[in-house]
Amino acid sequence: MKSSPINRRNSLKLFTLAGTTVLTMPQFLWSCKQEAPKPFLRFGLLTDSHYAEREPAGTRFYRDSIPKMQEAIAELNTQNLDFIIHLGDFKDQDTEANPEDTLRYLKTIESEFQGFEGATYHALGNHDVDSIRKEVFLSHIKNTGQDSAKNYYSFDAGGFHIIVLDANYDAAGTDHFFAEGADWEDANIPPQELNWLKEDLAKIKKPTVVFCHHPLYEFYKEGSKFHVTNYQEVQKLFTENSYVVACFHGHVHQEDVSIQNGITYITRLGMVDYEGVENNAFSVVELTADKIEIRGYKRSGSKNFSWS
Repeated sequence: MKSSPINRRNSLKLFTLAGTTVLTMPQFLWSCKQEAPKPFLRFGLLTDSHYAEREPAGTRFYRDSIPKMQEAIAELNTQNLDFIIHLGDFKDQDTEANPEDTLRYLKTIESEFQGFEGATYHALGNHDVDSIRKEVFLSHIKNTGQDSAKNYYSFDAGGFHIIVLDANYDAAGTDHFFAEGADWEDANIPPQELNWLKEDLAKIKKPTVVFCHHPLYEFYKEGSKFHVTNYQEVQKLFTENSYVVACFHGHVHQEDVSIQNGITYITRLGMVDYEGVENNAFSVVELTADKIEIRGYKRSGSKNFSWS
């Protein structure tokens, strides 16, 4: 008999106990609790560093992302992690954009990021395809074990399956390039990526974690749309075909959690905001068969989620 995917109807109950978010346990996690070894994953999470050599704008102190990144990498190197991942808007551009300077900012922040003594990964943000094209960005970063041309991909770590998505497309599947007028509010997972995702999920029989710069659930902020336009198509694949337990996002520079159909959708603070390393923001995330624990550093909050 074919094994059943997560029973979402049995994973909707949410309540709070002693400061810990508690969810009913999806079907496959009951199985994980009774079989050895349990899946165990620890990774470092960073997002929205927006590095550029430009003057501050609002809460964004672009230059400070270099010392902040240096501090984060030094700490994450002590944490015995499976990998680290940056969730996009890795670099930025000048007010009067010059592609050569933009590329220099990318090379500089990537050099600091690669100071991590382990596997490193990126999800693409909208500011990563502003005055340089997607293929240029990809050719100057490293995603461990991946083809340098891949902007969405998957791999396994710590008993989990990891999926990294890219929503920097218009609805027709054309790459966003903001120097040519792409609409940053209309981010999409296009047909070709949806087909790849469906095929990837169909092969997986282990807990799965998804990373995407743009939220894969509805999210508006200050009158602007921050979520993936066709997020419902993506969620449908998650609920019908997979063992997805959590999705992590950047983009909104705000901490938020939404539980939908038994999947935990999480957004995290941006590194670029506020002056000085005392306002740094990054996290260590630990997942097992029955919990998600987020340890936030500096401005980033800490949060625990337990299945029971």
